[in-house]
Amino acid sequence: MEWSPHVVVASIVERERRFLLVEETVDGELRLNQPAGHWEQHETLVEAARREALEETRWEVEPIALLGLYHFDPPGLGYGFLRVAFVSQAIRERAELELDAGILRAVWLTRDEIAASRARHRSPMVLRCIDDYLAGRRYPLDLIAHL
Repeated sequence: MEWSPHVVVASIVERERRFLLVEETVDGELRLNQPAGHWEQHETLVEAARREALEETRWEVEPIALLGLYHFDPPGLGYGFLRVAFVSQAIRERAELELDAGILRAVWLTRDEIAASRARHRSPMVLRCIDDYLAGRRYPLDLIAHL
C-alpha cells in the first residue's frame, strides 16, 4: 500500500489561560483533541481551520498565526497525519448549531488539566501544540501560499 498522509488542520484557542478542546468518541473510547479535521478540496487551510472549529465546538474562531506543522504516524493505522496547526482567537459561540457526529462537547481546560488527561489524548500532537503555543511559537499566516 502506498503511504499517503492525511492533511488535517487544528486550532489552538486560548482564553483566560484555558484551551478549547473537544471530547469525542473514537473507536468507542472518549478522547480529547483540539478542534481539528481534514482539509477539504477547494478551501484554504485557514478556511478549513475556521470550519472545523465551528463544526466541532460551535465556536467561530479566527486564525491569527501558524503554530507549526506536526507529523504523526499512529501505530497500526497504515497512514499518518500532517497537522497544520493555527493559533486562533475565539470570536463567538454559536450555541444554536449542532456538533459534528462523534463530538460530545467542547471544553475549556488549563494546560495542567490537559497534561493530567494525557491518556485520553487523540494523539501526542495535542499537548505538543499547547506547549509550543505557550513557548511563544508563532509564524505569519502569509507563510502559506495557495496558488
